[in-house]
Parts: sequence; structure tokens; C-alpha cells
Amino acid sequence: MILVDLSRVGASRPGRDLFRDLSLTISDGDRLGVVGLNGTGKSTLLRLIAGDVEPESGVVRRGRDTRVGFLGQRPVLPTGTVREAVGEHWEAAAILDRLGMSPLADAPTSTLSGGQAKRVALARLLVTESDLLVLDEPTNHLDIAAIEWLEARLAAFRGGLVLVTHDRHVLDRVTNRVLELDRGRGYVHEGGYQAYLDARAVREEQAVEAEATRRNLARKELAWLRRGAPARTRKPRARIEAATAIVEGRMEAAARSGDLELDAWKPPRLGDKVIEAYGLAHRWSVDDGEPFLFEHLDVVLDNRDRLGVLGPNGSGKSTLLDLLAGRVAPVAGRIDVGPTVRLGYYDQLGVDLDTAMRVRDAVAGPTRKASWEEDRLLERFWFDADARYAEIGTLSGGERRRLQLLLVLAQRPNVLFLDEPTNDLDLDTLRTLEDFLDDWPGALVAVSHDRAFLERTVERTITLGPAHSPDRRAAASHSPRSDAAARRAEPTERKRRPPTIVRKELKAAERDVDAATRERDRVHAELATAAASGDHVALRDLTSQLTAVEQRLAEAEERWLALAEEADSH
Repeated sequence: MILVDLSRVGASRPGRDLFRDLSLTISDGDRLGVVGLNGTGKSTLLRLIAGDVEPESGVVRRGRDTRVGFLGQRPVLPTGTVREAVGEHWEAAAILDRLGMSPLADAPTSTLSGGQAKRVALARLLVTESDLLVLDEPTNHLDIAAIEWLEARLAAFRGGLVLVTHDRHVLDRVTNRVLELDRGRGYVHEGGYQAYLDARAVREEQAVEAEATRRNLARKELAWLRRGAPARTRKPRARIEAATAIVEGRMEAAARSGDLELDAWKPPRLGDKVIEAYGLAHRWSVDDGEPFLFEHLDVVLDNRDRLGVLGPNGSGKSTLLDLLAGRVAPVAGRIDVGPTVRLGYYDQLGVDLDTAMRVRDAVAGPTRKASWEEDRLLERFWFDADARYAEIGTLSGGERRRLQLLLVLAQRPNVLFLDEPTNDLDLDTLRTLEDFLDDWPGALVAVSHDRAFLERTVERTITLGPAHSPDRRAAASHSPRSDAAARRAEPTERKRRPPTIVRKELKAAERDVDAATRERDRVHAELATAAASGDHVALRDLTSQLTAVEQRLAEAEERWLALAEEADSH
């Protein structure tokens, strides 16, 4: 059964189109993930599908009596308590508990933070009967346990699903098609996140091949046109015009020019002493009856640390970052900061910017007039000319987050605190950020519920216990005292290489394995062709090549295994 049908729809924002002539059919049982760069119109498309806005062009048709449940980026809740907004029945209470909102069930919805309001809106949506769920970043502000529960819930949902998310695990588990928005067009890929990556790579390779073909045609036609005026006058006008179009044609401009230059600012040298905290305890009330978020917590950072802070919502993860950053004073304990520390803090809320201010003026700051330097900086962060002169209020959520990242890294910090950095960032920016952090020569502390991001960026973790638990003490994944402190206090039995060096060599070994695998597959394909044609000379040469490449692959795999074991030992 068709739930929603979009026929040649279009939408724009000031200065440019988001998409045009986009057609899409969503049927019962479809599980569609929507991906694309920040600012390509993902949230706008979801609002069109949900009927929240009308298209500027084209038609949106909905099946008769189709019930659509929509979770937007900034949902609006009815007045009253959380319990009244979601419902009084047992399922509502169970979902609120799963999403970590039970302690606030009797709180007025007007007092909730943005993240809390989104969790309540998600609970309200899930208790309502729907034929089609349209969800914009539903995993934002959820902890890992809640994300895993939501994955299972969406996987079991029998209706249609349209989903925008940065969470690659969720995309792979709950979607069976991916719609990619790219430069005003839509491309549908069968399968999940991995299928989308494969199809996108093929499309980009085909574009390069098509451009090479076009250039060859252009050279031939140009030579033909230059054979002289007398000959040219006898040629049909239509062919001359076609040849000129080929010569003057250009390959479509990339969606973004170049790579995101996150490493444009090298941080100043960081000394051996970074941040050391001992016996930390904190609670938000001086009342002795108020439970601690955590207590007796030691955290010691070294100058190349990669620390992840985990825990359910309300356990004090952001509070711990605020304490270490000196934004908040702890109830108990002491914090020592090294003299060379230059801290950069990328938090959930972002800097308080005037939404009427132009982007380039915000980057220049209040004491300078925006100039070409700001334009160059913004260009490095994928802000085109339209976006640079746009008001901040017109930017998408992801573009605002990218602007915030620019403002933090422009300070050239050597200690970086990231509080939920993956929220609203598009997948390309997210992968670039992960690559940057892999080689960044400073200390990192990250709070995140994105499992793929944590897998790629952190080397050790501290897990804070659930808020209001009987113990109420922070439980570290290795020990209450950090690994860095243990390394300083206790001599090691054997000298171990720094984990950053091991990880870099491991990535190089992975590339060697991939290259050898591709070479082996190429030789296999050529062997099959030679065998079919009966070319015995080619068969002999290719057999020798295969022996050599298989030996190289075996050596690369052995090296990868050894490095993987060394990395696991850290």
C-alpha cells in the first residue's frame, strides 16, 4: 500500500535551491534512511513527507487514512506535565522509563531542556498508532541503552519508516533503502549504510569516467572544428552547435570543494601535565539529602589521551566536563590544570550567537570587520558564498554545529572537550572529524552515545553510574582511577609503545591489506578472462603474479593481526 507519493517536488532556501523535481514513493514496509550534506534539505524533505509544510513545486499525495507520526528537529509539546503529554497508561510509563524521562514525569513541559523535550516528543509519538513514522535525528540526546532499545523498536515496527540520522549502526540495522540528497537531486540505494557508501563510490567513479570520455570527445570535435573555415561552412549547423556544447561543457562541480581542513591550525605544544582531578564529587544542591551525581572520582589526562565519558542520561557526563573545564566548581575534590593547556570546548548547546548576524561576521568576532580571511576560513569549512553571507538563523542545524566546530578549532586548542559532537553533523563531516582526531597531537575527552564514533576515536573510557543509584559512585570501565594515573604511579613490566603510534601503524596495515586484496581480485578476474580465451602465455604470467600478490597479502594480514593484538593490550 502506498503511504506517501512525492511527484517532482521542490524546495529552496534564500539564495539557492535545496532540491528540484524530486520524486519518491513510500509504501507500507519501506524503511528509508535519508542522508546528505548539511544544508541539502533533509529536514525540509521530512517535513514535506509528514505534511508539516507544502512544497514550493510539485505534488505530495498521501494514501487514504494514512496516519503519519512526525518527530521534527525542534518538536513543540502541549502545556501540562510530561505524563499528561505522553499518556497515563502503562506503555507510556514504560517508554518514558526507557528514554530516561521517568524522574521528570510530573515536570511541566515548559521547563524541559531541548534534549528532554525531544525525548518526550519521541515517547509521545511511539505510543500513538501510526502507519508511517517520519523521524528527524531521533537518537540525539539518547544514551546508548536507549538507542539500542529504539533500534529494536523501529526494527519491529510494521509500518513505513523515514529516518534522518547520523548514527551509522542505526542506519544499517533499521533501513533497507537509503535516499541520498546531493546537489538538488535524489539517489535511492537499496540496502543500508554500507550499500549507500558502495553505490556512492560507484557513482563518483562513473562521473570521473564520463568526464574523461567527454574530454576525449571534446578534443576530437575541437580538431574537427579547426579544419578550416571553408570546410566548416559546409557542415550542418546542428553538429557545430553540438560540438561547441561538448567543448564548452564542464564536469558538474563537487558538492563540496576539497576536504574539510580541520588540521589548518596546529595546536601549541602541550606539556606533560595536562589536567589532574582527584576525589571529585558533585551534586546540584547543598542539601545533604540530595544524591551525588558522582563522588570519589579521579581523572588524570596525559598529553595524548583519548578518553570517552559514558553513562546514561542524567549521570553527570556533561557536568564532569564542566568541572574539568573550570566552568563549575566541584562540591568536593581538587583539579590541577597544567600551565600549557589551551582548552577548546565543543558543547551540546553551542555558543550563543545572534541569529540575525551574518555567518562571516560571527567568525570575525565583535572587534573586527569581516574580510577575505574569514571567507577563506569559512571556505575551508565548506561554507559557500551563499552560506557565508546568510543569517545564522537560516542555517540548518548541522550547519550551525559545523560553524560551532570552526569557532572552537580556530582557537587552536591543545586539549579538546567534545560533548555529543555527532549530533546534527552530516556523515561526511563526521568521518572527517574522526580522521582528524586520529592524528591530532593533543588530548581529547569526548562524551558521546554514537557507538561508531567512540569505536574510532577513544582508547579508554570512564562510565558514570546511573543517577540516583544506591551506590551513586562513578564506576570506571577499568578502575575508578584513570589509566593515565596508574601509568604514572606504577612501573610497567615492559616498555609499551604509545597507543597513537600503534593505531597509526594499524591503519597503515589495513590499507596494505585492502590494496593487496584489490590486486588479488584484479589478477583473479584477468585469469578468468585468459582462461576463457585460451591465452596460455597470459595464464602463465598471471599465475606468477597471483603467487606474488597472495604472499604479499598473507604478510600484510599477519602484520595487521600483530598490531591489532598490540592495540588491544593498551
